[in-house]
Amino acid sequence: MRKEGGGTTAGIRGVIFDLDGVLVHTDRFHCEAWKRIANQCGVPFDETVNDRLRGVGRMDSLEIILEAYEGPELSPEEKYRLTEQKNELYRCFLQTMGPRDISEEVRGTLSSLKKRGYLLAVGSSSRNAPFIVRQTGLEPFFDAVIDGSQLQRPKPDPQVFLLAAARLGTEAAECAVVEDACSGVLAAKSAGMISVGIGSAVPAEASDYHIDHLQELLEIF
Repeated sequence: MRKEGGGTTAGIRGVIFDLDGVLVHTDRFHCEAWKRIANQCGVPFDETVNDRLRGVGRMDSLEIILEAYEGPELSPEEKYRLTEQKNELYRCFLQTMGPRDISEEVRGTLSSLKKRGYLLAVGSSSRNAPFIVRQTGLEPFFDAVIDGSQLQRPKPDPQVFLLAAARLGTEAAECAVVEDACSGVLAAKSAGMISVGIGSAVPAEASDYHIDHLQELLEIF
């Protein structure tokens, strides 16, 4: 599991988690909301396009979708309205979420890390992160939740993780980041933190550690 030349977890005090794709899975909601926006703009939307949106901010996601757009040029205001419309659709879908959407694996892993004395944080580019954390009953596990409303620069800029470390009262070098997207792994590395990639979207060689299931964290920390 440890890569040759990878970082060491000695001295790690805080573990920062990306939210969507790591602790919760709302891909289907994002996909459906963006698909409706794409249909409205008359552009195709399939799994290939959707995969490109993983770990990408809202406005940049819209620009990817609009690569196939052939209509009249959209003003910045019109683009902003489209992203707001997408978010409204997404939030409507999120209303259906609850504690049942959090797996026992996730709850057990977070609980074990807390018992071992680690400080835990969410570091997400999504402005909906606090709502999702509350809606799913994850709040008691976390000492800090950083979301897109607190950021000026999205991943792969390290701002989100540096802010999370500050809120935890730790140094950057005392933190590890768990991410399912390459942009998040790059952000963790730029922050000087240990990176743990999870799932197939992050190449094994891209991060200091790579896991397929969240509970494998307990073999690292």
